[in-house]
Amino acid sequence: MHKTLLLLTAFLTSLTCFAQAPDEKPEDKPTLTIGGALRFNYNLSTWKKDQLERGGDFGYDLFRINVQSAYKGIKLNAEYRLYSQGFGGGFLKQGWFEHDFSDVSQIQVGLNQVPFGIQQYNSHNWFFNLTYYIGFEDDHDMGVKYIHDTGLWQWQAAYYKSAEEFVFGSSEASPNRYSYDITGRNKENNQLNLKVLRRGGEDREHELGASVQGGLIYNLDTEMNGTRHAEALHYEYKPIDSPWNVKLQAMRYRINPKYAADNDLDFIEMGAYGANYNVATKGEVYTAGVSYHVPIESRLLQGITLYDNYGYYNKRVSGFEDSQMNVLGALFTAGSMYIYTDAAFGYNQPWLGPQWQNGFASGTPGDTDWHLRFNINMGYYF
Repeated sequence: MHKTLLLLTAFLTSLTCFAQAPDEKPEDKPTLTIGGALRFNYNLSTWKKDQLERGGDFGYDLFRINVQSAYKGIKLNAEYRLYSQGFGGGFLKQGWFEHDFSDVSQIQVGLNQVPFGIQQYNSHNWFFNLTYYIGFEDDHDMGVKYIHDTGLWQWQAAYYKSAEEFVFGSSEASPNRYSYDITGRNKENNQLNLKVLRRGGEDREHELGASVQGGLIYNLDTEMNGTRHAEALHYEYKPIDSPWNVKLQAMRYRINPKYAADNDLDFIEMGAYGANYNVATKGEVYTAGVSYHVPIESRLLQGITLYDNYGYYNKRVSGFEDSQMNVLGALFTAGSMYIYTDAAFGYNQPWLGPQWQNGFASGTPGDTDWHLRFNINMGYYF
């Protein structure tokens, strides 16, 4: 018995010595982190009479898995989301390979966030802001991105071959995706992005930036490339020791598709979450958001973040009505749970009103009302 214990002790000691071998570097050991979330959603929409009679609907939102890994200088970051079939089903939200050249520079290859405007989000609420719904907030495309961040300055340069490409060849792009992209008979391709950010203040709480974007759109009918470009100026106030956060952004964009001669040139199809709608080919979007965090010391609740986010979409097409949205709400933090409670008001906003197909195009000229969607999203993040 004693001999067996001695042999076992020697064996475990040898394993420990091997694990701590001086020639083995920490970065040579593979690492893997797995996380995710489960979310449910309640909503009550004023323009849906049957829903009002039911008192709203409460159901499944999404289940997602996040994976981060690193080995021998190569990192992986991926997120897969599973929605209900009515919202696109399952798809990759993001996924890229990464190499860090130093503490201040890195390269990402794959489906990564497009460097445009305030990142990661130009909003504080669950609905995002108007910029998201026309492809300029938390957009992810397929390409290569370089990031250089010294703390005082940050600049990002990227090239994207295409948007989320789930169907190869000459087929229409699928709207089963997370971020809004050009779909239908046009496909995004060969896009260039450049974003520059300057931080200021004692704690670098002020971030002032500029973004430019340009690319092509290939039309499946004419087999010709049109052009598109966008520019933005943005500012964020994000102090470390203050409960306040402020986001301000102004942007413009122009899309020039190569339609067939008998097609309407004033709008283009965009899609996400399993459905397409029309968007004006020219416009400006102005957004503003403010939030205030209230810490709470209780057994369940740790804090409440109050916020208000507004967006105005000026369409530069004659006869097209503008679009607006405003989201007033609060985020409740309880351990690993995050509960967004939003009163989302929409004016010619497809997700916040009855006009789906042309809310972001012609709208409803002369007969548009504000509509309200009260929404509670509760998620457990692990």
